[in-house]
Amino acid sequence: MYTIMINELRSKLMAFAKPFAATIDHDKLILTNCDSPKECPDGHAFVPALMPQNLGNTRWKQIHQTKFAYYGGEMAQGIASALLCEELAKHGMIGYFGAAGNSLQFVEENIVRLNKNLTEQGLTYGTNLINSPQDSSIENAIVDLYLKHGVARIGAAAYLQMSAPLVKFRLKGLTRLQDGSICAKHHVAAKISRNETAARFLSPPPEDIVRNLLANRDITEEEASLSQFIPVADDITAEADSGGHTDNRAALALFPSIMALKDKMQTQYQYAEIPRVGLGGGIATPASAAAAFAMGADYIDVGSVHQSCVESGTSDVVRDMLSHATQADVANAPAGDMFEMGAKVQVLKWGTMFSQRAKKLGEWYAQYRSLESMPPQAIMQLEKDYFKKSLDEVWAGTVEFFNKRNPTEIEKANADPHHKMALIFRAYLGLSSRWAINGDPTNRANFQIWCGPAMGAFNEWVKGSFLESPGNRHVGIVATNILVGAAYFLRAQYLSSQGISVPQMFTYTPLPEEVLASIL
Repeated sequence: MYTIMINELRSKLMAFAKPFAATIDHDKLILTNCDSPKECPDGHAFVPALMPQNLGNTRWKQIHQTKFAYYGGEMAQGIASALLCEELAKHGMIGYFGAAGNSLQFVEENIVRLNKNLTEQGLTYGTNLINSPQDSSIENAIVDLYLKHGVARIGAAAYLQMSAPLVKFRLKGLTRLQDGSICAKHHVAAKISRNETAARFLSPPPEDIVRNLLANRDITEEEASLSQFIPVADDITAEADSGGHTDNRAALALFPSIMALKDKMQTQYQYAEIPRVGLGGGIATPASAAAAFAMGADYIDVGSVHQSCVESGTSDVVRDMLSHATQADVANAPAGDMFEMGAKVQVLKWGTMFSQRAKKLGEWYAQYRSLESMPPQAIMQLEKDYFKKSLDEVWAGTVEFFNKRNPTEIEKANADPHHKMALIFRAYLGLSSRWAINGDPTNRANFQIWCGPAMGAFNEWVKGSFLESPGNRHVGIVATNILVGAAYFLRAQYLSSQGISVPQMFTYTPLPEEVLASIL
């Protein structure tokens, strides 16, 4: 054990703006102030300055007007709330509002709020655009709403192919400046977990979609002509093992692959503004954030952890459940929005029966062609345990819902009993997330809580600290601690890579806001 106190070394590592040198002499660790490698004494390891705000891509931070390369993911149904976005913005980061699954009125109210509280104050935010392959009218309506209120940034999720509304958003306002450069008014950050999907986002918009938009006068001649000089997305988030929709990809395999693809496509298209690649899914601790930046991530995308924060748009009971989760307390279940396609979401299985019950729905849908062909015991289970009402009542509510949103779904269900079954099963998958968000005590066993193993990793890290209690988990403090801890670990790694490894060097305990402010 080196005779130097670990606190002295930590103080050096936490003084991010000050480089220093270190060496070992007869089991004594000697620390020396040193401004550059040239001034470093022989045999000493050199640790350069590294501020948390220097992590990530400088251009990304310029475009999104942030201090830190930190992206707050757009958890659906308002879980990534307007308040959460506001708190991240005030701490020098950007949050994306979780618009998916909400009414247009609710989304519009929150955009008006964010424009007033952030845009008018010189701060930024983004909002979600989720692919709706079964009903493109929803996607069209939300894009028109975004254009109406001047939304400049969207996070595109669940896309396999490019859609007309997505391309329309990207191209509106596209102009060539007097110096010949192209100015894109709208920014798209695409979440992907497959190379083929990333390639579509890193390519110019499909020409057939551009032609149709032009023919329908949704874009101008100039916007159409300039469309082939920019990618659909200027930011690509490689989404690894995440909560919600996920392919459960391994970050260490996925991210380098997407980075290599980006470089290949940049060579092919020679975009004036080089697309950027971030990493999301599994980032919940300083160590995971440090790993992402060490691999070359332009920014990090954090989601599951924010759900347990005070500012999230979920219920207190869900926040408490999440605070007890371990990394093993998650499971895959059918996704409500793409149930028939077999898509999966990752959810919390601790304290709820949702994952088991949702999987049963998938099995029944594959096995039976109609509700009438299901065993009476299964129907009884649906009515007693899932909905707590008769299926006739459930169907009446489903008809009412789709008559307002998309009546063709009911027409299709009346003609196809299997589709009627799908709509009723989708009703459970939709209601279960709302029950969780509202904290409905009568339906706790059916709570659908989107969550990845990152939540358990976060709980392990903060155990014994003030952040162990969900009531203390303010999103700005949580995010800043992750970034400060990441910079601390990366500086410690400089020592380790030069042969100086000190016990406890890679231990970082969350700090309160006043201490963080003094560091930054």
